[in-house]
Amino acid sequence: MKKIFVTTCLVLASAMAFYAQQNPKEIDLQQEVKLGGVKQWIQVRGADSANPLLLFLHGGPGFPEMPFSYFDSKELEKHFIVVNWDQRGCGKSYFPDFPEETLTLEQILSDTKELVTLLKNNYSKDKIFLVGHSWGSILGIYTLANNPDDFYAYVGMGQVINSSEGELISYQYALSKAKEALDTVSVNQLKSIGSPPYEGYQSTSIQRNILGKYHGVFGGELTYPGIIGIINHSPDYTQKDKQNILPVFIQVSNQMWEQVTSVDLTGIKKIDVPIYFFLGKHGYSVPFELAECFMNKLKAPYKEIVWFQNSGHYPNLEEPEKYQDVLINKVLKNSLSH
Repeated sequence: MKKIFVTTCLVLASAMAFYAQQNPKEIDLQQEVKLGGVKQWIQVRGADSANPLLLFLHGGPGFPEMPFSYFDSKELEKHFIVVNWDQRGCGKSYFPDFPEETLTLEQILSDTKELVTLLKNNYSKDKIFLVGHSWGSILGIYTLANNPDDFYAYVGMGQVINSSEGELISYQYALSKAKEALDTVSVNQLKSIGSPPYEGYQSTSIQRNILGKYHGVFGGELTYPGIIGIINHSPDYTQKDKQNILPVFIQVSNQMWEQVTSVDLTGIKKIDVPIYFFLGKHGYSVPFELAECFMNKLKAPYKEIVWFQNSGHYPNLEEPEKYQDVLINKVLKNSLSH
């Protein structure tokens, strides 16, 4: 038995060495880095180290993208070096004694800049591509405004503009749909929590569940249980990582909710980077109307809204083929042609 085991290991090692020789430029790693003095985890994948870098800023706060990457990034990895980062305090970057007082917008923006610099240096890139989803889109816009020279282009998905106004629109949409459906249980639930702002994420969670019931979160067949199903099939997270996602997300969101809901980006009138918004036509957890209005007024070298007709808040998960195709054949190609 021992001889068979040793032989098997030798065969596997030989196969891996051969594969590495055939694909010397391929990158596939999970790596611990220190940002703002705190250990955090990134995942870096790409078919060719010569390809441009693309950093994904996940939503939440506290809801990582890494366990979804096998589902929405396989084609991207052929054209980009795709980097997923579990921000401080969540996903693989969670640990029990994590200092919650460091969960601030300012600190995570600082972490973002530090990571961008680290990636550029490690992979010898002058600029990178940036994708920000939901909470990550707040980080994205502020990062662009402060450091435009670091980026080829930016994609804002489920783009937050004015958090308090967006939450009010979202609440009113859910209430109107529940009334139209004569859904007295949901109407009473919404009236019991009242209109936002809320102190924590608990009342928002009640509102989001009702919003999802009336297709204000997802545009098609995807549901909250469906998202959990995608997570559960992830090859990149351990079972413990997967089990931690939701309780840690709630913990981080409650800690940061007042900061999140006080964000107002409407004062930003100009960004010196090509900018794209990927907006789902059914997106009312972060209402698309505010992003559309912001884009219409924004001055940028290039700007475009790409509509996802069958999506809500998660175009990358609801229409993953289109999401990847537009990034490759529009965002990347437009940047290379200039």
